[in-house]
Amino acid sequence: MEKEINKKQTFMAGVLTIVIAQVVIKVLGLVYRLVITNIPYFGDEGNGLYGAGFQIYMLLLAIATTGVPGAIAKLVSERRALGKPKEAHQIFKVAFMLFAIIGLIGTALLFFGANYIATNLIGNPKVEGVLVALSPSIFFVAISAVIRGYFNGMYNMKASSNSQMIEQFFKSLLTIVIVLLLYLMVPQVGKLANLFNVTEDNVTSIMAAGANLASTIATAIGFVYLYFFYVRRKKEIWKDIRDAQEGYVKQSKRKLIKMILFLSIPMSLASIVSALNRNVDTFTVIRGLKTALAESMPAELIEDEATRLYGILSGKVDMLIGLPLSLNIAFATALVPAVSEAIALNDKKTATRRISFSLRTTVLIALPCAVGLCVLAEPILKLLFPGAYAPEATLLLQISAFTIIFTVLNQTINGALQGLGKVFIPAMTLAIGATIKLILNLILIPIPEIGVNGAAIGSVACHLVATIIGFTILRKLISLDLTKMNFVIKPVIATALMGISAYLTQTYLPNLISSSRLVTIIAILVAVIVYILSIILLKIFSREDYHMLPYGDKIYHFFEKLKLVKS
Repeated sequence: MEKEINKKQTFMAGVLTIVIAQVVIKVLGLVYRLVITNIPYFGDEGNGLYGAGFQIYMLLLAIATTGVPGAIAKLVSERRALGKPKEAHQIFKVAFMLFAIIGLIGTALLFFGANYIATNLIGNPKVEGVLVALSPSIFFVAISAVIRGYFNGMYNMKASSNSQMIEQFFKSLLTIVIVLLLYLMVPQVGKLANLFNVTEDNVTSIMAAGANLASTIATAIGFVYLYFFYVRRKKEIWKDIRDAQEGYVKQSKRKLIKMILFLSIPMSLASIVSALNRNVDTFTVIRGLKTALAESMPAELIEDEATRLYGILSGKVDMLIGLPLSLNIAFATALVPAVSEAIALNDKKTATRRISFSLRTTVLIALPCAVGLCVLAEPILKLLFPGAYAPEATLLLQISAFTIIFTVLNQTINGALQGLGKVFIPAMTLAIGATIKLILNLILIPIPEIGVNGAAIGSVACHLVATIIGFTILRKLISLDLTKMNFVIKPVIATALMGISAYLTQTYLPNLISSSRLVTIIAILVAVIVYILSIILLKIFSREDYHMLPYGDKIYHFFEKLKLVKS
């Protein structure tokens, strides 16, 4: 029993490590996006250029590298579970060489194809500088992904979490510094025009390119950290290899490359389809909005207005929607090696418990985030973007909020499916959803009465369909320990109580407090407190569930003293 509890807590310790890292990353990301959005000349148009370029970059990154950490983690965890650490290390070395080459190819494609992509695919030549600035990142992310995957396979999530936090810190810092410096240089436009072709018309695109140059520098710094992380542990790794009792037979590089690609390509397909799905907006929103705006706006203003509205979607709404997604990614990341190890050892009971617990926790993350953003959409936007609030963002955020429920569930379902070896299914389900989104975007966005909200409607439909298909297949593959009461009914009740408390606080507290910002902060805090108490009082988590958590026994005993749970 003690060994089983330790295994559970090892899994959850990995999840907790990633969650903490993601919280830090998203807070830093929120800070720098808020700062640059409120800087004059950047605003929603700058976010539109920044976001359009970044989504193209993420697509190429997905093609080149995104399945790598999961694939390497799966291969490494399986071999170490079978007592073959030397074979695991050989896989790591071959993968590093392979993806260094793939990363260089991706960098070259983005650098030399920037003009074509910006002009012909996105429909805005101003995005070219953003793409050029981002291109070297693909190489650094590719080789970093291999190191992260290797250590994830050994349940050492510090490599991923620490490197990502360091990368995000420098990205945030450098983005703010570079954009601010460029803004301060605006008065010098006349002096710089002859040297750098800087004009007031293109200063926003230069600032957007500068923001993405910061991302490139930050990814390079993240790789440097990972390299030294590996070097510091090299002696320990080789000691583990020498101590292992295995009949090691060196495999050819060609065979290992086939093995790595055979797994990483299918696992990348889900990320590629996900990136393609995000690029559906990149390719359709601005073009669709040009049609929607054609009758109500002078032709010379349409492109900038379409880019501004896309900037609201990509720079404000998507950023807020991304907060809960980043928290839940911890379960998807940790599930792949954890379930792979359990299946390799023919321990289906452990696999079932880990998947079921992750799905229940995912629901408890998704529902309050979706309802909270929907109920408090306008006050949250005004709180975060006081100098750049756009009325169009409120309805857009309210619709998009429901994407959270299905997207985070899909993350966890995909992690479970990949851990079970069904690596093609996540890509297939999301491809079906992305096709539906593309059709809805093309139909809805050009309609003037719907406009950019059509993209949000398409996203909800996309992830709803993908989640239903993925969950149906998962239930056929493995028996899940999920009851309607704890998986659906009780979480919905807790979320409803939270939503009502947030709405009432936001509605009636202004009668006592004049500061709208303070009212919004209090409403959020009240919602959080009500939700946590509801989870405890409704007994959504069993005592067994608390054992899954790091320090779970201490948490349970603390609640016992408060008489919130039974002794």
